[in-house]
Amino acid sequence: MNTGQSGVRPVDVLIADDHPLYRSGVKTLLESAGACRVVGEARTGGEAVALAGRLRPHVVLMDVNLPDISGIEATRAIVGRCPDTAVVVVTMLEDRDTFLSAMRSGARGYLLKGADSKELRRAIDVVHAGSVLFDSHVADWVVEYLTKPPAAQDPFPELTARERAVLELVADGKGNAVIARELGLSVKTVRNYLSRIFAKLRLVDRTEAAVLARRAGLGR
Repeated sequence: MNTGQSGVRPVDVLIADDHPLYRSGVKTLLESAGACRVVGEARTGGEAVALAGRLRPHVVLMDVNLPDISGIEATRAIVGRCPDTAVVVVTMLEDRDTFLSAMRSGARGYLLKGADSKELRRAIDVVHAGSVLFDSHVADWVVEYLTKPPAAQDPFPELTARERAVLELVADGKGNAVIARELGLSVKTVRNYLSRIFAKLRLVDRTEAAVLARRAGLGR
């Protein structure tokens, strides 16, 4: 068994991010401190789930926007299959919907990518010890979520606000070009949103998506 200089076993960490330079930088940062050992790197959500199941790391640092399945979906799968693995979402997305989706998926931490090395190492230590940690930028959302009156049940809590907006327009029968124009997006971005919606809701195509959305009350 490998141990650090103090004789304490390092925390095994899996990094899931599709940017190789970011993965390399985080790996160097963590291993230089001696308290962590990067046991694997994943480029996609699917790879993250597979590696977590095989390597059983103590902590996964998970980006949200990953190829194939999103970091949110990958987090849910890892938490379900590897209950002893804690997931910290590390993302550039500073929005409440993404934060709440991450927490509902089972993440135990949420950091923005601007976090410094001290914050990152502290987050790993905190979630490895069984607690939760949020970036200071999202602390107000936590308080609001815990104190505000319960809202009406969201039929698709796993979707972000933008994904719901796309789904609602699909329910209205709008094509990708129209959706892109109404939401100020590119057609390619709309296709990417649709792929994530299909994956999260386990749908085959936009017809099935439209039927499901209209049954849930979306659309006009």
